[in-house]
Amino acid sequence: QVQLVESGGGLVQAGDSLRLSCVVSGRPFSTFIMAWFRQAPGTEREFIAYIQRSSSPTDYGDFVKGRFTISRDNAKNTVYLQMNSLKSEGTAVYYCAADARLYADTRSQAYEFWGQGTQVTVSS
Repeated sequence: QVQLVESGGGLVQAGDSLRLSCVVSGRPFSTFIMAWFRQAPGTEREFIAYIQRSSSPTDYGDFVKGRFTISRDNAKNTVYLQMNSLKSEGTAVYYCAADARLYADTRSQAYEFWGQGTQVTVSS
């Protein structure tokens, strides 16, 4: 059974940085493309970034504009999302997602496995 567990969320102020982590178990981590999404109340799940199995290529949502970096450590079964210059509109539940079939996809419905999410609240 594949499990994804996110951590690292919390309450920060606008302009602060935060690093999210997601640990994957149940299947070899290197078989997955990994992605981060976020969802604010009343909105659809929004693509943040994905990272390919060998750490390249990566892709980011338009709103990221160089502020976030996705990375992975295949030895630790972990994907990270470094978020800098956080904005108040970044308040949301942040989810990591995994899929063993895809090459690359920005659509949430394409990913098979999901974590439970971690709350990020950015105060202005």
